[in-house]
Amino acid sequence: MNAVRICYQTVEFEEVDIHIRSLRDKQQFSDPFGEAEALGISSAQWSLFGVLWESSKVLAKEMEHFNIDNKRILEVGCGIGLTSLLLNSRQADITATDYHPEASTFLTENTRLNSDETIPFLRTAWQDEHDGLGTFDLIIGADLLYEAEHITLLSEFIDRHTNPHCEIILVDPGRGNHAQFSKAMVEKGYTHHQHKPEGNEDFKGMILKYKR
Repeated sequence: MNAVRICYQTVEFEEVDIHIRSLRDKQQFSDPFGEAEALGISSAQWSLFGVLWESSKVLAKEMEHFNIDNKRILEVGCGIGLTSLLLNSRQADITATDYHPEASTFLTENTRLNSDETIPFLRTAWQDEHDGLGTFDLIIGADLLYEAEHITLLSEFIDRHTNPHCEIILVDPGRGNHAQFSKAMVEKGYTHHQHKPEGNEDFKGMILKYKR
């Protein structure tokens, strides 16, 4: 990771500041042993996990005061882990996942920066039916539907990991795939509604919510 440039920033919430170590920009790339390439992650895609996206900020804001009591929570596609870090600071039962081989390294370092407990992490693909994650009461994620092929993969992954009573909250920046994803979730027995984030008129996307 010495070949990439990083930056440090602080995201302020009402009651806590979350410190983030991220890639400096989307131009960074380092895959000396071909690990990402072997996973199908191209040089153009490599940096996407490691920058702070507006969708992640919206999701974290949504979780700032969310009721987490007695809930096992899974963040899908955590990237650098802003929302997981926020929930961890609230002593939530949070587990994080991502497909990128460097996501765990960044999450560990960001947890250290915030002087919090280690966040359980698993690198897994959505098509892996034997990942051992178990089931959850709340599943969250930001900007996951950037390819049409992800509609089926993500809906089936989420459905495998939901408890009988479960809530799913996803933030979509408006890439055009969320309508078909919502249709797939409704067909699996979930209710669905969506809304714009409060106090963020510049964000063009939606907060998608599903329940069973």
